[in-house]
Amino acid sequence: MPAVTVDDLSVLPKVPAPVAAGGTVPRARPVVQVETAAHGLEGEGFPVRRAFTGVDLADLDPFVHLDQIGEIDYGPGEPKGTPWHPHRGFETVTYMMDGVLRHEDSTGGGGVIRDGGTQWMTAGKGILHIETPPEDVVAAGGVFHGLQLWVNLASKDKWLDPRYQDLTPDAVALLSSDDGGALVRLIAGDLGDVRGPGTTHSPMSMIHATIAPGARLVLPWPQDFNALVYVLAGNALVGAEQRPLETGQIAVHGPGDLLQVDAAQQQARAGHPLELLVLGGRPLREPVAWMGPFVMNTKAEIAQAFDDFEAGKLGQIPPEYETPDADLEPTTDSPLD
Repeated sequence: MPAVTVDDLSVLPKVPAPVAAGGTVPRARPVVQVETAAHGLEGEGFPVRRAFTGVDLADLDPFVHLDQIGEIDYGPGEPKGTPWHPHRGFETVTYMMDGVLRHEDSTGGGGVIRDGGTQWMTAGKGILHIETPPEDVVAAGGVFHGLQLWVNLASKDKWLDPRYQDLTPDAVALLSSDDGGALVRLIAGDLGDVRGPGTTHSPMSMIHATIAPGARLVLPWPQDFNALVYVLAGNALVGAEQRPLETGQIAVHGPGDLLQVDAAQQQARAGHPLELLVLGGRPLREPVAWMGPFVMNTKAEIAQAFDDFEAGKLGQIPPEYETPDADLEPTTDSPLD
């Protein structure tokens, strides 16, 4: 899981110390729920962990969905991606820790995501896109490990023109914990004076942290953000109560001023650090209607999205990708609330 690494963490800015309003002692956010991700298959059949399994949408707001893609070591000819498919009403954030993925969309946007890079796509009023390993990667095989996060858009932003952000690995903001035991990769949001490269429509933070066995990471966290800690690999002790958390588990936190995570001294993979995804954002507190690739506010808007897709109003596959047997069908296995 290389992503972006630094040999000497002492050269990095430090994570700022948490503060609380009114000069009171900062409070660690308690863990209020722990859930274990379900396993599934996505796209053309690649394995994923459904990281938000069992967590209520109200506690995830403004996030909707999170897949941990892999970690899998493909043989030659085995790497898989997704066929062309539509989206409307939200953003997809694809972060590759290991392996290479190519993105193309119906607006002409796209690029290659590799080893710590992020592709941030605002679907807005509608877009078609495809995510697939390049041909040379398919031929060679190799390790494939990434994430895809769905970030909801407020009703006023659901009809924006689609937009694409290519966040290269060298753009990610890097910080160190005070004792040098943790590397913090800030993809979006702020930590003190340091800002991540992702431009967001509502305030949020997205962090990939690597913590050495026995080390502690303390992150200041806005009181008006929710707080989610997901273990990508390893064993953690989360919160002041030291709640155990292992690979594929998520901790939902209650109110407070800071997040505290300790890497267990004994890790499941000896010699490997703890790898975490930390998410938080200001809740939109709007109704959510979600089915398949569409996240809207009402069932009527979902029905309109399917009608518009069928009518070709969400974009067209570029001519160089069109084939007689092109598969362009929206999946519909997600809830409609």
